[in-house]
Amino acid sequence: MKNLLNEILYGKSNKLSGAIALSVVALIAFGCNCNKSFDLLNSQTNTNSSRTASNSSNSASEPTRATSDGDLPSDSEIQALVKETTADFANAIETNDFSELYSKSSSDFQSQYTEAELKTAFKTFVDKKDVIAPILNKAPGTEPGFSPAPSIRTEKGLLKILVANGSFPTRPFPVKFEYEYIWRNSDWKLLKIVVKIGT
Repeated sequence: MKNLLNEILYGKSNKLSGAIALSVVALIAFGCNCNKSFDLLNSQTNTNSSRTASNSSNSASEPTRATSDGDLPSDSEIQALVKETTADFANAIETNDFSELYSKSSSDFQSQYTEAELKTAFKTFVDKKDVIAPILNKAPGTEPGFSPAPSIRTEKGLLKILVANGSFPTRPFPVKFEYEYIWRNSDWKLLKIVVKIGT
């Protein structure tokens, strides 16, 4: 274990260094608004997700539905939604085809990022898919732990955002995620995705 920590901290493993670097790039690409005004309805919030206002809805639907008008779904519904997003992400990395993940994202996400930009942001994951894909593919078969507990954030009293952050207890490294979903057309649609593999 000590050797593993030394490799992670001091960069003696190219695979681990690459995974860490990719996590940083993904965090920057999808988790930072870089002081741009991408907030919904010009709301002032302290989040790191990039988003834009849009009244259109995405035609692709996800099987996980909230129980009533965007209220906090049950634990089992949130777990199913997170597992589905992670499985779609794992498939995108393994096949280098982000179309399914992109089609399930919100119109807000799609108005901010193209499918090509999504692919570019996770290029390092795809380049190292021989190492990363097996770990990602294990994640949906485990139970995610949430920290903090999933919650609903309301933007300007109108738009409901489900925040689900946590990790899957995969081996040899956990899969950490920061997902946000927006309530659109009686469905939760992906608004933010940050995935990290490591300690």
